[in-house]
Amino acid sequence: VDYLIVLRRWLQTSNNVELHMGQVTGRKKEKSTSILRSLDWWTIAIYIALLAFGWLSVCGASYTYGSTEILSLSSRSGMQIVWIGTSICLGFVLLMMDDRFYDTFAYVIYGLLLLLLFATIFNPHEIKGSRSWIVMGPLRLQPAEFAKFATALAVAKFMGRYTFNMHKWKDFAIAIAIVVLPMIFIIGQKETGSALVYFSFFLMFYREGMPGSVLFTGVAMVVYFVVGIKYEAVMLSETPTSVGKFIVLLLVQLSSIGMIHVYCKEKQMVRQLLALTIGTTVLAFLFAKFVIPFNIVIVQIILSVLLILYFIYNWLHTRIHNYLYIALFSIGSIAFFYSADYVLNNVMEPHQRVRINVLLGLDEDLSGAGYNVHQSEIAIGSGGLKGKGFLNGTQTKLKFVPEQDTDFIFCTVGEEEGFLGSAGVLLLFLALILRLIHLAERQTFKFGRIYGYCILSIFLFHVFINVGMVLGLLPVIGIPLPFFSYGGSSLWGFTLLLFIFLRIDASRNLVRS
Repeated sequence: VDYLIVLRRWLQTSNNVELHMGQVTGRKKEKSTSILRSLDWWTIAIYIALLAFGWLSVCGASYTYGSTEILSLSSRSGMQIVWIGTSICLGFVLLMMDDRFYDTFAYVIYGLLLLLLFATIFNPHEIKGSRSWIVMGPLRLQPAEFAKFATALAVAKFMGRYTFNMHKWKDFAIAIAIVVLPMIFIIGQKETGSALVYFSFFLMFYREGMPGSVLFTGVAMVVYFVVGIKYEAVMLSETPTSVGKFIVLLLVQLSSIGMIHVYCKEKQMVRQLLALTIGTTVLAFLFAKFVIPFNIVIVQIILSVLLILYFIYNWLHTRIHNYLYIALFSIGSIAFFYSADYVLNNVMEPHQRVRINVLLGLDEDLSGAGYNVHQSEIAIGSGGLKGKGFLNGTQTKLKFVPEQDTDFIFCTVGEEEGFLGSAGVLLLFLALILRLIHLAERQTFKFGRIYGYCILSIFLFHVFINVGMVLGLLPVIGIPLPFFSYGGSSLWGFTLLLFIFLRIDASRNLVRS
């Protein structure tokens, strides 16, 4: 009887265990099915399409007339198939992982990548003047490409806290430090192009509540640099006045007065300051042109100093801090402008200085710094409306364009596929950006939304800078075109960025136990 009782209890326990295991297995299957159902397959379809067009472009850029080894691993196009295959496998692995892993270990991943970036600075292998590559036999990896997703995770983790406030200087400063730290290490590797990509995070900061004045200041600095450098040697209407300095100082004054209108709402003060600034500048110009020629910049500097002192006086008198910030903006703008020439001639590398001079039209070096862009423009222009056809490009097949399967791969698209093909590729990227905006906006947690805006900002920056560089509209920086440029590091890096977000998005509506 005792044995029968024990056997009965054992059978009941076994049935309960089987029932429990069945419930657990059922929940796992249900969770897996719900995740697959929640995946954004439109974004995955765009990803596959970009990979396909990217491989065709690599194949066209690296193909040599008469070659029959397109799919051979000894060719660039063959190796790109390997990178594409491993990227798809990597994306699948990322989708199978628990989405909470990325939130939980964000700081750990960021710290490990920082250590790797720092160690790479002392890397003995130097490739094309850069120490950003880790060489392991035939395999070469660029940690800077993987640091992007790690930085995006870390800044999303920090800014996703309940206590985070963008308007607290301490919180904002820490968020910026998370972005700037990998930039410093990458610059130490002599990889300036990859470091500049991190400026794209400021678009995410703006979306999350960063004051528009910060973004405006960044744009103003670029305008001051370009206008000041380009027109510095041009004289204003027979007077010893530099047009570049004249325009920049006038822009600083007008911008400061405009900020008074926006942030202080003092319309009468704005009218008075505009009358003083414009009236004084016009009188100084007429006097210098028709009476005694002199440098009008001297008058503008005096006028700027008076405006700054007036802003500081109003701050002390009214205790309204916006006046102080506007005064600091004016001081910083003038200081930046006068240091721009020093940075260009003493801080930047010679090849970077030549590239900027060529872009601004100060130099025309078609056999040197301007050669890449000039040949790229010829290749794109020769494609016409419909292009020359797959593998029929002449500029790319005869290797006239350096780096034509990496940084300048868009010229292959223009030559072989023409305007229609180039427009199609750009529309694909536009569809990806718009889709990422949609996904980011529907996130139920700040972590997912912030990470989504980080990666769409990175993609937007890469596409805008790379295509602008190839068309001769922007300086030659040297960053890859996502999913098109040859190489495993960039392809894996962009896949990590995208599929981590797709995994986070797929779990946005899951009920946590």
